[in-house]
Order: sequence, then C-alpha cells, then structure tokens
Amino acid sequence: MHSAAARRACAVAIVALWLAGPSPSWAQAGGGTVSGAVTDPSGAAIAGAQVSVKNLASGQSTDARTNSAGAYTISNLAPGDYEVSVSAAGFTTRTTKVTLAADARQNLDLVLAVTASKAAAPSLSDLGFRPEQIQGSAEEQARLDKRSHMLKIHQRLGLITTAPLVATVIAGTFAGGRQPTTTGRRVHAALGSLTAGLYATTASFAIFAPKVPGSPARGSIRAHRILAWIHGTGMILTPVLGAMAYAQRGRGERVHGLASWHGPVGIVTAGAYGAAIMAVSVKF
Repeated sequence: MHSAAARRACAVAIVALWLAGPSPSWAQAGGGTVSGAVTDPSGAAIAGAQVSVKNLASGQSTDARTNSAGAYTISNLAPGDYEVSVSAAGFTTRTTKVTLAADARQNLDLVLAVTASKAAAPSLSDLGFRPEQIQGSAEEQARLDKRSHMLKIHQRLGLITTAPLVATVIAGTFAGGRQPTTTGRRVHAALGSLTAGLYATTASFAIFAPKVPGSPARGSIRAHRILAWIHGTGMILTPVLGAMAYAQRGRGERVHGLASWHGPVGIVTAGAYGAAIMAVSVKF
C-alpha cells in the first residue's frame, strides 16, 4: 500500500519536473528572420555578397551569401538586438543594426557604395550588359562572371601595353632618323616585338571572352570596338613594314616603297590605341 503511494508520488514529481524544465520545441519557437536584397548605387543586384548577422548579447554570428538576384535570408534568430554587416569585392562594407521580436520577419535592403578602384574600371553595364542579363540563371551568371573577369584582365594588360608602345614610337625616331644607328634599330625592333606580344595577349582576352547574346554595343564601348579594328590592323601591318624597313637599312639602302609607311602606320596605330583606352575611360 505504501509502495503504491510512493510510486504515484514519484511519478507526479517527475511530471512536475518535466513541465517546469525547458522544452526544446519551446526554445526553438519564436525565431525571427532577416531578409532582403543587396544592390549597388545603380540598383543592380550584387551576387555573392557576404551577409553576417551578429547577436549583440551573445556575440554569435550567422552568415549567408546573396544569390544571383542579390537576395538573402537568415532565419531562426532569437529575439534581441543584432548587427548586420554586408561586404563584397569592389564595394565598401555596410553595417547597420536591427532589433528582432519573437516570430518577427524583418526586411532589410542594403545598398553598397562602390570603392574608388572599382569605380575607375568599367562596370558590367559599361561593357554592354542589360540589368536583366546580370540577374539571370546560375549558368548565365557564371558566363557573365567569366566574361567580366577576362575583360578586366584585358583592360589591365591594355594599360600595361601602353608603356612599351610609347617607348617603341619614341625609339622609332632614332631608328629612322637622318643618322640611324644599328643599336637604335635593334632597340626599336626589340621594343616593337615586346609591344606586339603584349598586344596579342591583351587582345586574346577580349576575343575569347564568352559572348552574351543580345548585348548591343553602344556609346563608349561601340567607339572602343571601332577603334580596335584600326589599331588591330595597324598592329599587324606595323611589324611587317618594320621588318621590311629593317632589312633595307641593313643593306645600306634608304627606306623606300611600302616600308616607308612603317612610321606613319605606327603613329596612327598608337593614336587609335590611345583613343580606344580613352573611350572606355570617359563615359558618354
């Protein structure tokens, strides 16, 4: 009799302790959500941006990345005060604070400012991409990323190629002057070869970059492409004419015939090349 009463009392105590204790399902209830979109000042989505939500009380952070449309969602956040930090390559880091209540869904759209180095380089829209193309599928986004990467390399190598190109033009005045020397001709030829090699490498990144259908060239990028036909043709003709002129000088002859166009063609080529760089540096 006493044992049965003791068992009942023990069972009641266990139930009371279970009810008084924390329930896992209760602990998970009331989770808040922070979501939104990350864009640049023009309104274009920033894919792959790092979003970090830090609980100011516990110091615990939850991270996520934006998708191809620039959207992000971070769920199951306990009620409290949070610090939201967003960063992406080429943009300044943006930090803001938000307070979440139980079961609250907070929409937080953030605009990231462009860094000075990124602002100096042409954007995807400058390269002929429409906003809807930038926010395409994962496959299209990968194609855009690869094209953008290759065109940025094309741009950097193009600027590097400017140095030996200018040096070649200057050396040409000594190689083809009234009293040319063998050393002057060799220096001019060496600089010309270096320029041609760098130019070919630079052009290959633009030629073999993945093409995006339906991307019309307009404004500065159209001018850049038109000028590319001029300096591209010149970069082929100039070394050929230069080799002819070099051979004539080597035989003690005056430069004559087609070889005499080596200098003018080189100057036009350098001018068109410089204008092509200016076309994408000055937007219009």
